Amino acid sequence: MRFVTKSLLRMVAIDAANADLIVNISNDTWFGRSIGPMQHLQIARMRALENGRSLLRGTNNGLRQLLSRRKRVSQLPQFEQGVLMGEVMAMVGPTPYSRWLDPRRLHQHVLIAVAGVVRYRS
Repeated sequence: MRFVTKSLLRMVAIDAANADLIVNISNDTWFGRSIGPMQHLQIARMRALENGRSLLRGTNNGLRQLLSRRKRVSQLPQFEQGVLMGEVMAMVGPTPYSRWLDPRRLHQHVLIAVAGVVRYRS
């Protein structure tokens, strides 16, 4: 299992394509009562949705969430203590998004398309 703490980076999405599930542990207290923790949560959820993976997210300010692969959401409110329980299923294999929009592979798809156009025109 690989722990990722910087869900804002595109490389996390690339790593997530090879993960069984996504675990996001974050220190969001420095955001205070701003919209920052919610934005951070939304970004982590987007990475999980793109890659068809469950998301387990824990923070020290109480905004915890479990997003299952069936997109069922369990969440605890911010700044409240509690225990979040649920079930997640590990997944394998890439989604179409992670397979085709991986920037490391995107150049290959572009080159193949350009070669096809050039060959067709000649």
